[in-house]
Amino acid sequence: MENPERNCPGTEEEDFQDCTEEPERPNGESEEEEFTVLETEEQAGESSVENPVYMEKRSPEPDKMKPEPLTGEEGEPDTEEKGAVMAEEGDAEPIKMTDEENVEMDEEALQEIEKDMSQDEREDRRKESTHLKEEGNELFKKADYVEAEDLYSQALQKCPAFYKKDRSILYSNRAAARIKQDKTDLALTDCTKAIDLNPDYVRALLRRAELYERTEKLDEALADYKSVMNIDASCHQAREACMRLPKQIEERNEKMKEEMISKLKSLGDLVLKPFGLSTNNFQVNQDPGTGSYSINFVQNQNNR
Repeated sequence: MENPERNCPGTEEEDFQDCTEEPERPNGESEEEEFTVLETEEQAGESSVENPVYMEKRSPEPDKMKPEPLTGEEGEPDTEEKGAVMAEEGDAEPIKMTDEENVEMDEEALQEIEKDMSQDEREDRRKESTHLKEEGNELFKKADYVEAEDLYSQALQKCPAFYKKDRSILYSNRAAARIKQDKTDLALTDCTKAIDLNPDYVRALLRRAELYERTEKLDEALADYKSVMNIDASCHQAREACMRLPKQIEERNEKMKEEMISKLKSLGDLVLKPFGLSTNNFQVNQDPGTGSYSINFVQNQNNR
């Protein structure tokens, strides 16, 4: 399968090695894409509760003394103390917010949270995000996709929701890093978020189309390629896919229809068997003129 960014002069230019073959956007403007995972600011899921110090209780009956629970060797809180970070319903594992959960907050919710943010603060956070993105791009060029993904996520945490285009680029770049790690589902999610923020984002559409093809979602892939053609009719990758996929979809549908008919026939035989009949007793004929079907009963057909 061809690289989705190849031979498409309508796509934006990214500043990492993997996308050197991608063409520029139709308006002639180039745009750097970058990928980052927000800094793990003191690990989101860690509890800040200090380890308690337990005092040994003295009992008037020494032979019935029971030691009080002590903290673990590494200072891990005992079961009672862990209750502060356990689910209220008694989950066995502590509840920890991951960086991923923090990043994936709804864009509209982020805008609402940031509505009182000053312009200066927005610009400062945007600069921090851009710096993280550039670091992620450098790591991507060095094929360090894990760290690149992390930096793109960090950049998303810093970048205000006000800058939709910047965030769209970050999602698309993180998708590229995840594709390199075979994180197909996460990459698809990132591509979709990038497209939601910027519906005319050719590179994100091409990436998602390729991922849909990999997962055999051919109808969805064709829809994305058609969207690219509407934006940039000169994109060879999209044009070729729009010629190739309809035939593949038709072949797939025929195969699915045959499999369904076979299953229905097996079910029919099961139902008719107690009556000494089978589906062989019924002939299905299609009218070539109207395409409609008629069913005829044949008494002398050999039953299964």
